[in-house]
Amino acid sequence: MAIAKAERLMNLALCLLGTRRPLSKRELRESIEAYLEAGSDDSFNRMFERDKDDLRELGLVIETVENLDGEVGYLARRDSNRLPPITLDAEEAAALGLAAKVWQQARLAGAASGALQKLRAAGLPEDVDPYEAHSALEPRIPVHEAAFEPLMLACRDRRPVMFDYRKANAAHPEPRHVEPWALECWRGHWYLAGFDRDRGAERVFRLSRITGRVRSRGTSFTAPVPDVVTVRETVASWAGENAERSALIRLRTGAGYPLRARATSVRELGDGWDELEIPYGHGLDAWLVEFGPDVMVLEPAELRADVVDRLRAVAKG
Repeated sequence: MAIAKAERLMNLALCLLGTRRPLSKRELRESIEAYLEAGSDDSFNRMFERDKDDLRELGLVIETVENLDGEVGYLARRDSNRLPPITLDAEEAAALGLAAKVWQQARLAGAASGALQKLRAAGLPEDVDPYEAHSALEPRIPVHEAAFEPLMLACRDRRPVMFDYRKANAAHPEPRHVEPWALECWRGHWYLAGFDRDRGAERVFRLSRITGRVRSRGTSFTAPVPDVVTVRETVASWAGENAERSALIRLRTGAGYPLRARATSVRELGDGWDELEIPYGHGLDAWLVEFGPDVMVLEPAELRADVVDRLRAVAKG
């Protein structure tokens, strides 16, 4: 069975690498004997999808392209699957080992270990153990959102996705059609940056607000992917990290730790309330709404009005 699967994967890889145009599932099935022997269309589709995922896991870059007739085809361009010689010194190897160690408690642990094995084969110094280089450090990045893995794969494969997203001031989620660019973790939360097709502009989405399943779309990107995607900078700006103004709020005692961590001053008022001065920038109103009845805005007046409007919108459903 293992030999048969290896032969099938090799044949599929050769077909995808040897074509100058995208090949449809039908054409691939007619070209590979193991697919011709599949008992039904469902059996072939399951086998093909597993094989395609296995090849991508092995490092083959497979593109999904839709032709003018709407038929989806696949190919692996040679220039996308050709790497220059890899040379790493001890410090670079240690940095890669530390990065791989981050994922040892996440769903990418297997991929991280496999990547290090490939680097060993490509010339990683034999006298360097990347896992032990910084043994005193135990970095961890939490990944709890179910949307992380499908979005990570979609970013890798340049595949548009669709998901339901609930904004901070909305009572119900709305569908979003997105061309995903990059995922980044900021202050313990994961964010996706990409091109929002419905709004025709770049957007950043917090993964914890994605509801339901992330669905892939069998189309290609319509907008160019920027060379640098500033996810953290965008989120920090929206959260008021770069704010030059301040806001004055009342916060219930024992609540709102993230707000307290951001506060420039805290004063106890008694009766279960504290007064905080916090940086005020774009998006602060949406963040304050998340704390519900534990927060009251004192000033400025426009921030108070924005928070009240958002709360009323949520109450109306």
